[in-house]
Amino acid sequence: MVLLVVVLALWAGSGMDSGHRFDGFLGVAKATWVWEVDFPWKEAMFYETLADDAVQCQLCFRNCVIPAGEVGFCRNRENIDGRLYTLVYGRPSALHVDPVEKEPLHHFLPGSDIYCIGTAGCNFRCSFCHNWTLSQRSVYELGYRAGSEPRDIVRRAVEWGVPSISFTYNEPTTAYEFLYDVAVLAQEKGIRVIFHTNGGINPEPLQKLLPYVDAVTVDLKGFSDDYYRRLLQAELEPVLQTLQIIYEAGVWLEIVNLVVPGENDDPQEIAAMARWIVENLGPEVPLHFSRFFPNYRLTHISPTPIPTLEQAWAVAREAGMKYVSVGNVPGHPHNSTFCPDCGSVVIERMHFAVQHVHLDDGACSQCGYEIAGVWQ
Repeated sequence: MVLLVVVLALWAGSGMDSGHRFDGFLGVAKATWVWEVDFPWKEAMFYETLADDAVQCQLCFRNCVIPAGEVGFCRNRENIDGRLYTLVYGRPSALHVDPVEKEPLHHFLPGSDIYCIGTAGCNFRCSFCHNWTLSQRSVYELGYRAGSEPRDIVRRAVEWGVPSISFTYNEPTTAYEFLYDVAVLAQEKGIRVIFHTNGGINPEPLQKLLPYVDAVTVDLKGFSDDYYRRLLQAELEPVLQTLQIIYEAGVWLEIVNLVVPGENDDPQEIAAMARWIVENLGPEVPLHFSRFFPNYRLTHISPTPIPTLEQAWAVAREAGMKYVSVGNVPGHPHNSTFCPDCGSVVIERMHFAVQHVHLDDGACSQCGYEIAGVWQ
């Protein structure tokens, strides 16, 4: 097969290792992108065959029934002659090395790097998505980075000394087979695996994946069914179920809530969300309130006022949450982590950069209070 190959030589600024580490869609350097298939599609996991060559995907809450020749809602799973195939296995459309704080994960190896993997596709339709150029397109539209099968991803992480691999940018569970195989190989090599998800995955595939995962960031985008239906074309209940499964599995969990003015910023709704987290997951799960900026289809709404974020922070703390932060506001004091006992700063941050860590074996250096997290 003749491949259509485009070589991109977009050189980043000083200090970037343009030869290899920053080799993907975001911060591109010497990446080879392919627009035709260079190895066979991989058969998908978690589906059933139906009559007339149709299949039912059972990966996420949508349980799409997909006729032959069609793709599911996420655009990543195609019915080819009565069998379901993943279109993005080993075909990432975004590769980059980021700080772990960018996920955000504030209580997981602070100050460390993560090798970020993103593909095309998503099973939500968030009207404000800031990564919509990935999530709301197919791999056919985007192309992908050649030479990125699971063994290649893990090999790079090992060679570069990056301690963790993160599936992020778009919805990683729509690339489930890719994520799963990378996670299994990474565990064998001592590399941590994390992923940042909307939480729409079904329980069975999630439970199969979690033994190979070290941390998960979940977007709890709001706390009403109406909000999920109108702005996300999704459902709230599957996300709550996902949060409980992750927590009960003992995998490190952090939650992000993007505060959209006039949509999910009601203090009573935020209080209800915080109480649910405390009652069902515990008070030590970190909650990040993130500032909204106009994007994609939601450009008529102004950025979240900082006092609104500060009010959300106060409401969550009053509900009993121990670790609450304000994100997307560089320099805000609540972007740092404070000891719940004595109030001292235990991890000082400037946006995504860790300035100082005041922990002794995971405990506050001032009072000895044990801070929940993964520190080694």
